[in-house]
Amino acid sequence: MTLFLVRHGRSLPDREHIPAAWELDPAGFDDIWALRESGRLPQDAAWFCSPEPKAISTAQLLTEGEVGIVEDLGEHRRGTTDWIDDFAGVVRLAFEHPDTPAYDGWEPLSACRDRVVPAVRRILDVRAGEDVVLVGHGTAWTVTIAELTGSEPDLGRWAALAMPDVLVVAPDMLAP
Repeated sequence: MTLFLVRHGRSLPDREHIPAAWELDPAGFDDIWALRESGRLPQDAAWFCSPEPKAISTAQLLTEGEVGIVEDLGEHRRGTTDWIDDFAGVVRLAFEHPDTPAYDGWEPLSACRDRVVPAVRRILDVRAGEDVVLVGHGTAWTVTIAELTGSEPDLGRWAALAMPDVLVVAPDMLAP
């Protein structure tokens, strides 16, 4: 069983709506098709995704198979339409102080972790022995990998993630 964590394709920022409501940017569809054709994702796997439109659309472009939508796989909740010029800096602050909101209207990063990681574990338990592909979000996947592997969150890896991108968690990487 290998876990494939896919970061959604490029989103189309809409300053009228919170980021959880953003759609995919059609200009980025070629990048999603390139990932689909790259051979980096298994052909035979159980697929699930975040309920956010950009994640659902990414999953639908990546596979012809069924994709389960799992509410708890949503991104680190940012309930504001504020445009943040130093977004990466605020995300780093969230990782440095995970129990407090890094910005007004954001959930504490620990709340994201406490929501996403149990959902991932439930999926892995139910799909034991199968490859699993989860389509979601970079920050959520960063805290998930840290929890599953017993390591610190890798902010350098987070910053280097493309849209879309794939993070692979092999069975031997999972902490006991």
